[in-house]
Amino acid sequence: MSKPTPLSGFPEWTTSQRMIEQFVLDRIRHTFELYGFAPLETRSVEPLDQLLRKGETSKEVYLLRRLQADADGPAGDDALGLHFDLTVPFARYVLENAGKLQFPFRRYQIQKVWRGERPQEGRYREFLQADIDIVDRDTLPAHYEAEMPLVIGDALRSLPIPPVLIQVNNRKICEGFYRGIGLTDPEAALRAVDKLDKIGPDRVADLLAETAGASAAQAKACLALAGISAPDASFADAVRALGVSDPLLDEGIAELVAVVETAAAHAPGLCVADLRIARGLDYYTGTVYETQLLGYERFGSICSGGRYDNLASAGAVSYPGVGISIGVTRLLGLLFGAGALSVSRSVPTCVLVAVGAEEERAGSNAVAEALRSRGIPTEVSPNAAKFGKQIRYAERRGIPYVWFRGAEGDQVKDIRSGEQVNAVPAEWTPPHADLKPLVG
Repeated sequence: MSKPTPLSGFPEWTTSQRMIEQFVLDRIRHTFELYGFAPLETRSVEPLDQLLRKGETSKEVYLLRRLQADADGPAGDDALGLHFDLTVPFARYVLENAGKLQFPFRRYQIQKVWRGERPQEGRYREFLQADIDIVDRDTLPAHYEAEMPLVIGDALRSLPIPPVLIQVNNRKICEGFYRGIGLTDPEAALRAVDKLDKIGPDRVADLLAETAGASAAQAKACLALAGISAPDASFADAVRALGVSDPLLDEGIAELVAVVETAAAHAPGLCVADLRIARGLDYYTGTVYETQLLGYERFGSICSGGRYDNLASAGAVSYPGVGISIGVTRLLGLLFGAGALSVSRSVPTCVLVAVGAEEERAGSNAVAEALRSRGIPTEVSPNAAKFGKQIRYAERRGIPYVWFRGAEGDQVKDIRSGEQVNAVPAEWTPPHADLKPLVG
């Protein structure tokens, strides 16, 4: 067999990186559950016609053949694709189980997704997301939009990563403002302004004229709105100072003020109102979120989401929701690439039980079982080599303690300091810092 080559965009972490990932997932999961979100996992495939409802991702969907032998693959209604985010499968799940769910329904979902985009640093074709959503029947109170940043802020602050800044906006502010200045195609204006960071204000002004029919004065007003940013409710005064009036604009301002003030009371500096943020141009309807990892801003958002008034619908019944998603693989990929995360040892093992002779292995196994029963990760030496070689084996793997059995009593050695003490399997406990690998 020839030497395999890596597949671009499909990361495979080392065992040390995987332990870091598991640590991160445990912390995120713990925070989600503290806020009352229940776990959910949906299937990996969805009907292609459902996946293609989001037109901008149609060229990025991985198609799936039911069987390798089925050369022609599925067609029409039978065509399947791997999901490229967790919104489509969640919407389908809500519709299928609406009669069984208690609303408002709060769920978290930590699962892999697949997207055929161009791989680059922090962007992959197979990646892990950690989503939360709150969905209700017919109406969803706006206070849930203020709750989302609190959950994410707590989850990310529990990790040994740089601080984050959550940028928030409200689509109603943009749409109401564009209506108030007389633009008849607010969506086209939003699409143009959404490109501000990529192409700059002059080109956005041209694009507003070309696609939204904006005059020079209207384009200038749109750019003025997009330039407003504040860490507190003062953004509202800046918007009103532009002299534009519209009921939808007022509604959006009130909702965004609530988000910013709630976040400031919970964690000062967590959120900033930034009226350039648009996101999900075809489905978000209220508050939208993007999250910058400080020091890594050039790579874009590592956590994003928003309010959608029509997550799913069945006849006259609609299911509005609000959600946000942490790009776990994206976040870790950036930090791994920068060497910004490490783990104290490359294996979970805390203790290696030495074997004096192969005929004594059963006794070493008994010691290991006693330690494991008390929650101490333990393995037995693979062979009965000289003790010096067994100690070096532990050193190479980062195992901090070696246990020696003796006729007159057992001893355990901290191979880092050389300290060796008498020990009993039913009583000895390592320092808490040594029990499990530490991530930092």
